Amino acid sequence: MEISTTAYKRCDLVSAIGRVDSNTAPTLERTFNEIVESGRTGIVFDMSQVDFISSRGLWVLLETQKACKRGNGKLVLVNVSEDMQQSLDLAGVKHFIDIMDDITAAVGSF
Repeated sequence: MEISTTAYKRCDLVSAIGRVDSNTAPTLERTFNEIVESGRTGIVFDMSQVDFISSRGLWVLLETQKACKRGNGKLVLVNVSEDMQQSLDLAGVKHFIDIMDDITAAVGSF
């Protein structure tokens, strides 16, 4: 999995390419934690090139959302495929994390 980050004025954009599974989720978790620990609690996660997310990956998203909310921020998922949205819905994640269709709108929501 490849991860890139872009810092904007009010949030950070994190993009990932590949699978988020038990092997790669810790790398994504470290990336999110570094952002939150730096005091930036607005994160947009671009999932346009994520083709799989495991339960460990879902746990990372939920823990990141909790950490962001503690700092009065939030995690927003963007460009989530329909199949991935169904998985997030089945896992109950959609009730806790906002999902948007457009990066510009997601970044602008902060």
